[in-house]
Amino acid sequence: MTDLPRQTLDDAAAVLSSALAGDSDAVVGTFDAVVDRAGVAGAYEVAWCLAATMIGDGVPQGAWTLDFPGIDEAGYDARWVARFVSAYANADIDTGEALFGAAIADGQLPDCLLTLAGSAVATLRHRAG
Repeated sequence: MTDLPRQTLDDAAAVLSSALAGDSDAVVGTFDAVVDRAGVAGAYEVAWCLAATMIGDGVPQGAWTLDFPGIDEAGYDARWVARFVSAYANADIDTGEALFGAAIADGQLPDCLLTLAGSAVATLRHRAG
């Protein structure tokens, strides 16, 4: 993740800061600004950073199975986040990109990104806990 442009890391930090403050409008605004500046690819990179935040440092990528109790009953956005974070944990960029594209096609990307930001914050709070 350290080979990402500084702006991407700053954008991810801004999303997390807004999510920590409970400001969902600012989270959406940051993602909108990223899309305006760097396109959907830029938003994908910020989302990938958020997934990295959830997984944490020192965890080798690849061949992971993550447990998400009740995922089959969860809403679209929660299922998407679980799959996106799993794709990150398994270093499966193709699946991450496919999930991003599917959320765009389904008109669900804003909700998915907001849920991802909230999940990242919940993970950080749990670790601090």
